Order: sequence, then C-alpha cells, then structure tokens
Amino acid sequence: MTDLNALKQANARRWANAKITRVSFGGLAKHLVDPGAKARYQAVSAKTGVPWPFIAVAHERECSQDWTGSLAQGDPWNRVSVHVPVGRGPFRSWEEGAIDALANCAPYAARNKDWSIEGMLTKLEEYNGLGYAARGKPSPYVWSGTDQYKSGKYVRDGVYDPDAIDSQPGCAGLLMEMMALDPTISFKSVRPPNSAPGLPPRPAVIPPAPAPSITHPSKGSVGAFIATILSTIFRRN
Repeated sequence: MTDLNALKQANARRWANAKITRVSFGGLAKHLVDPGAKARYQAVSAKTGVPWPFIAVAHERECSQDWTGSLAQGDPWNRVSVHVPVGRGPFRSWEEGAIDALANCAPYAARNKDWSIEGMLTKLEEYNGLGYAARGKPSPYVWSGTDQYKSGKYVRDGVYDPDAIDSQPGCAGLLMEMMALDPTISFKSVRPPNSAPGLPPRPAVIPPAPAPSITHPSKGSVGAFIATILSTIFRRN
C-alpha cells in the first residue's frame, strides 16, 4: 500500500526542484490553454469540482488532446471502452465522458479535496497508477520531460522496463508551461510556509520567563517576603 502523504511530500520536493528538459512543452501548453479548449475543460470542472488544468493535462496524456478520445483512457467516447477502465460509455459528448471518468472511475478525482500542487500531482499519478511509487521511482506520467525523470516505464500492463524512456510530455512540465502562459493558474501548497519540502515545520519559539530578581522575585522566596514587607511600609507612608 502506497503512503500517499509520503508521495505528496516527494512530489512537492520534485516540483520545487524540477527543470524542463524538452522544448515541446510550450507548443502543447498553448493548445491546452487555448480559450476554446479551456472553456470545455472549465465546463467539466464546474460539474465535478476538479480544477480545469488537471483535466487539461490528463487529456493530453491520455489521448494527445484528441477530442474524440475519452479522458478515462483515450478510447472513443462514442463507443463502449475496451481499455481500463473498461465498459464505460458510449457517451453523448466528450464532456459527458470526462465527467464520468472523474466522478465514477478510480481514482475518483471528483472526490479529492486536496488541490495543492502536491495534491494535484499525486492525484495525477494515481490516475495513471501507483506502480512507479511502489518502486520508489518518479512517475513518467507526471515527470517525463523534466530532470526529475530519467528512465523506466511500464511498456504494457504489469511489465516494467527500467531502460525504457517515456517520450510523452509529463503533467508537471505541462503545468509549468501552462502557468507561464495563463496567469490565472496558480497552486497553493499544504506545507507550512516555514518548513522545507518533506521536513516538519520548525517549532515555535517561546520567549523564556524573566529570571528572578528584586523586582521579579520567585513566588514563595525570601525575596518575595521582603518585597511584601517593603510594599506594606510604603503604602502606609
């Protein structure tokens, strides 16, 4: 069983350090933030609560932003799907199929509440499968095309090739380029602002109590007794 909190921390560190290594991201990102495409993603977002950038990059990964392909696995949405998730559809539109994929198919992205950057990247990784996380490897679905990914790919179901290299653009690099093109896209982190990725927050600093003195004697001490007598004498005077 994959520890999703640990995976979120790992993805937060990767995001903080990642650099894009392929030039193809920019052109693809332009298509994803195109006003016409964005409007369609936002329509699905309004029905599911899933942020539209998540929908956009998943669409690119699943079927290269082909509007005849289902968001769930890239099969034609107007037919019954034959790839996992199997048996979905047919649907009346791309939007209807996308809503089904997010609401009714694992990992049930429409139920997710954590849309910080680490939450989004981890949900995208779940969308493709946690086989890479189980191996302690960055998922190419998320990190391909950045310096956080070198090699390793499931070339078919259950078959992992450590030397295979994923040629598709990863979701993280796409999101970076989309943010550069569309200033409305931003993500918050669930990590406290005074902590480094993957590290516990620094403890709050509590100022020490003042040391005992004539003006601040310890309770029950001789100094406190003398201070009480002096106070009584001056009040009488």
